[in-house]
Amino acid sequence: MGIAYLCMQLRIHHNDMKKHLILLCVLAFSASLHVVAQSIRKQIESHPELSANNYLAYPAPSGKLTPAPSGYLPVYLSHYGRHGSRYLIHAQQYLRPIETLQRADSAGVLTNEGKEVLKKLRLMYTESYKRWGELTLLGAQQHQQIARRMYNRFPSVFRDSVWVDAKSTDVIRCILSMENELQELIRHNPRLRIRHDASAHDMYYMNQSDKKLSHQKDSSAVKKTIDEWAKRNIDTQPLMSRLFKDKEYVAKKVDASQLTFDLFSLASIVQNSEIRHSLSLYNLFTPEELYRLWQRSNAWWYLRYASAPQSGGNQPFSQRNLLRKIITDADSCLVLPHPGATLRFGHDTMVMPLTCLLNLNNSDIRVSDIDSLALKGWSSTRIVPMAANIQFVFYKNPKRPKDDVLVKVLLNEEEVTLPLPKTSTPYYYKWSDFKKYYLAKLNAYRG
Repeated sequence: MGIAYLCMQLRIHHNDMKKHLILLCVLAFSASLHVVAQSIRKQIESHPELSANNYLAYPAPSGKLTPAPSGYLPVYLSHYGRHGSRYLIHAQQYLRPIETLQRADSAGVLTNEGKEVLKKLRLMYTESYKRWGELTLLGAQQHQQIARRMYNRFPSVFRDSVWVDAKSTDVIRCILSMENELQELIRHNPRLRIRHDASAHDMYYMNQSDKKLSHQKDSSAVKKTIDEWAKRNIDTQPLMSRLFKDKEYVAKKVDASQLTFDLFSLASIVQNSEIRHSLSLYNLFTPEELYRLWQRSNAWWYLRYASAPQSGGNQPFSQRNLLRKIITDADSCLVLPHPGATLRFGHDTMVMPLTCLLNLNNSDIRVSDIDSLALKGWSSTRIVPMAANIQFVFYKNPKRPKDDVLVKVLLNEEEVTLPLPKTSTPYYYKWSDFKKYYLAKLNAYRG
């Protein structure tokens, strides 16, 4: 009886300890999520430009790369990149807020701060006039710098008179981004042989459109999710009171939400052109407002281009043709003695779903509650700044040609993890494992 009672007490004690351990783990995990969310918030508070999401001017990479395993050298580079910094695409994105503020100014209800904002918007409109969506000087420089680092990091890829095959979508900012990279590569090695093209012929993988997936990402469920989140979390009234003297005028004459989003876009785009040296709009917003507007934009990207259940959970497969092309091109090039490089230039709307399709740095997450995105550290800012790019760098051991071909992937020139079996060296994966995993994933998709 005594022994049975003792055993029962031990079991109870053991179960209690187990419950306490589970509770501690849950609390520790919750605390870590809170730290992640606070980290993003604090980063935006210190550097408001980080709230810009896809309008963020390309950030300089850390420069840190893990050395290749002994005997391995880079032999081939495959790439897909977004165009560099640009102006806003439509004239209306400048004119709509200007006209709203001008009408209020004529009615005598603009505050001094509102008048100052109007002055800045007019200057921005003048700078961008008839350059809607075009590459800026900074955008050109970004691609020159990316090419320079590419050449210096992987000189064995660009040696002698190897071929560099480059393709762009048929949008001028993408074509100019391509040309800036190619010119920089030629400056470093005039013997490079270049093929470059921009044709509708290649848009089936360079800028793929999928009717079913497009319908899902443009669905009423996605719009409702964004709109309802914004109503709960974005208070436009403090900003309106800083711009306008008359609340009744705002209620009757101003679309406060649209004006807020327009001004946020304009504040974000400033960093991408030369006007950044003479003005800023970030002082118009509080840090909390910037964080909330970033959250909304971040959710927009997730819902439309990641594996969000609200848009069907399959949006990354919009880039299935691009990934398959990357694989087949690599296989063709790797049989050559000197493969060179394959460069492709397009848009953020390809880079984002491709990143999620590859699940780089565990980016392919599914959450129903978009409030949890920041908690999980999912940030479109880190994936699709201006000039965003994904580089696939292939390595061989020239002294042991039968050894495995290895591949490393860089997102915006930083090493990333893949959902593949690890090798002895972090960030380096077997090309055979890469092909096996991703081709199986592509073949399993039923669109």
